[in-house]
Amino acid sequence: MDDVLPAGALLLGRVQDPSTGGPRVVALDTAEPPGDDGWGVHDLTALEPTVSGLLERDDRVTVVRSALASEPRWWTRDLLAAPVGSQDTPHLLAPVDLQVVKACGVTFADSLAERVIEERAGGDPARAAAVRAEVADVLGGALSSVRPGSPEAARVKEVLQARGWWSQYLEVGLGPDPEVFTKAPVLASVGHGAAVGVPSWSRWNNPEPELVLVVTSRGEVVGATLGNDVNLRDVEGRSALLLGRAKDANASSALGPFVRLLDDSLRLDDLRTAEIELEVRGTDGFVLHGRNSLARISRPFEELVAATVGAHHQYPDGFVLYTGTLFAPTTDRDEPGQGFTHHVGDVVRISCPQLGTLENTVLATEDLPPWTSGLGVLLRHLQAVTARR
Repeated sequence: MDDVLPAGALLLGRVQDPSTGGPRVVALDTAEPPGDDGWGVHDLTALEPTVSGLLERDDRVTVVRSALASEPRWWTRDLLAAPVGSQDTPHLLAPVDLQVVKACGVTFADSLAERVIEERAGGDPARAAAVRAEVADVLGGALSSVRPGSPEAARVKEVLQARGWWSQYLEVGLGPDPEVFTKAPVLASVGHGAAVGVPSWSRWNNPEPELVLVVTSRGEVVGATLGNDVNLRDVEGRSALLLGRAKDANASSALGPFVRLLDDSLRLDDLRTAEIELEVRGTDGFVLHGRNSLARISRPFEELVAATVGAHHQYPDGFVLYTGTLFAPTTDRDEPGQGFTHHVGDVVRISCPQLGTLENTVLATEDLPPWTSGLGVLLRHLQAVTARR
């Protein structure tokens, strides 16, 4: 429990509460050491029925701190111990609700080569090793210090085009416009402790540990959380036009464990050098470690946010933004030269000292319960909550 929640943090999230039949907006403060039951978790639903609505308030930090003076309704020990797929006990949900779930791709020059490898291998993991050697020979480390959209990036583009090596991944990795796409529908993301889904037919896939910015309708970054941008490399490698199929399936977006609000204890600048650790443990004894170092991101957070929201596009309920990952696994798991791919039962832990730990178990997408708790269900629940006041 101590490593799941960050110390000294003001945290906001959601709890599925069987006694009221729906999600509750909750908050806690880890400034003090936990007790035997962990930290107290306070119900804020009577103040604001949605996380989105609370984050839109200018006084959000004051409101949350004031609410913590009440008696807690739950304790973190119980919430974090809820079994995977639990429906009869209170458990954590993804800590956002009405926000659109957006994501950025190819924001790290270091992982840019892996996207090119996927493309040139046509999504076939058996060809990846040979293509990787070819790509390394052509690209080398030339991309690591190039600022996207700069004159130097334009010159690199000309050289690569002349050699027949240009691709859509190099365009968004080096060009003036970042890749921003919709990762998941509203309310489709899963939270800490839940299962994430990988289709049983996928033969090349991986987790993507990412920092996720929480942004208001005005484009203000007000918090952050951790995310797993589950990715099907065999699909996207066949064609970038299959990005939606590669990225968006049931439980392919995990967020959590909580949103950490930006305040005096954590500024946006503190996250620019954050280190995000990944651990995958399989039932076969396989262990994979990886790291996403935000200091090596190619585009600043502000550029990614501005490419998402502005005069060209509005998000009335705010949005969350996966900022991309440095991590692209190449370690062989099953056969030499095949690289890494998930097995059912893998436990994925994504950790960051400032944000805690997001843990999920990999299951076949087809074996997961159907996604049924959409906007209609939430609206009916909120109507019932209002009627009981």
